[in-house]
Amino acid sequence: MAHEAENRLDMDHLVVTYAPLVKRLAYQMMSRLPASVEVEDLIQNGMMGLLDAINRFEDGMGAQFETYAVQRIRGAMIDGLREADWAPRSTRRDMRRIEAAINALEQKNGRPPSESEIAEHLGLELSEYQRMLAEARGHQLIYFDDFSFEDGEDFLERHFGQTDSNPLVLLEDADAKAKLVEAIQKLPEREKMVMALYYDEDLNLREIGEILNVTESRVCQLHSQAVARLRAMMFGRRHG
Repeated sequence: MAHEAENRLDMDHLVVTYAPLVKRLAYQMMSRLPASVEVEDLIQNGMMGLLDAINRFEDGMGAQFETYAVQRIRGAMIDGLREADWAPRSTRRDMRRIEAAINALEQKNGRPPSESEIAEHLGLELSEYQRMLAEARGHQLIYFDDFSFEDGEDFLERHFGQTDSNPLVLLEDADAKAKLVEAIQKLPEREKMVMALYYDEDLNLREIGEILNVTESRVCQLHSQAVARLRAMMFGRRHG
């Protein structure tokens, strides 16, 4: 009985000690996920992963507990995302439409289309188009089906397990870095600045809004539109 009580105390201590790590990993992952994902769900799944790590870890495994725990926590979050179908079909469908519109207008006019031109092409009021962009917060620069790996490795497992993963880094796997750099240079200046501040400087949307003197919602729209432009330039012909 005393031994069981001691084990229980050790587990409780580890849970309290590493709970902030779960929260930190959840918010890191949130930056690359759509608005439909609740951070509380990630944290809950991550805590399950932490408990699993505590139960499974043995001193002789040759790894520090925190290193092992991070793997189990991320794995549990990823499993939860996969089960929850984290990329809503409606959001992806809307963004595909925007990408197709951008691609068509660029082919027609030989220049990046304006927001109003994209909205008109889609048959939407400008406010409705901007609402669509805002709802796509965290819209991915790449989708699971953009790349296929010969070894069949799962995309989520491969990329969300990397601490420094972001959409710009991930594209290196597809030998598309040079094309991406070229595409970013073609973005309108404000969208180019949003991408630089978000991915290179690691600023959040609120901080970027303060720099650009616009609302956080507007930064979100600019980010989603920039991503749609980049996807149109890089994948437009493939998926159009």
